[in-house]
Amino acid sequence: MINHWKKIILTLLLIAGFSYWGHAQSFDTDELEVKSVIDAMFKGLEDKDTAMIRAAFSEGARLETISQRLEEVSTRSQSVEDFVSGIGKVPAEMELEERLLDYKIKIDGPMAAVWTPYAFYVNGELSHCGVNSFQLVKFTKGWKIVYIIDTRRKEGC
Repeated sequence: MINHWKKIILTLLLIAGFSYWGHAQSFDTDELEVKSVIDAMFKGLEDKDTAMIRAAFSEGARLETISQRLEEVSTRSQSVEDFVSGIGKVPAEMELEERLLDYKIKIDGPMAAVWTPYAFYVNGELSHCGVNSFQLVKFTKGWKIVYIIDTRRKEGC
């Protein structure tokens, strides 16, 4: 009788373990997909490929930057179209590179929040640094960026 219960308990533990492992695998896949959308957007920035940049965003997505002068804090909003248009006007000889120093990804179903400290370089020279905070949504056709807010500073990079 005891061996019978041991077998049942062992079977239940194995089922629970496989169930958890399957869930963990899908979570890892979502993390990789979220990261790939962000990486593709920055690859588009580096290559000045406006179609690649635009493809990373959902319709109506917004970008904001936090500015701080002395003790005054403000934000500046920008549409994706304005951002893409600005990148399209960057001279071909000007190199842009945003190096993401870390990824902290949190996912709950179709929503992802990503925190990425970065350093931004123009023609190989450090321009500024800060943190990006991305909000993404998993639509039928995959993950898309719906919102970015970032900080920018020249000191402490």
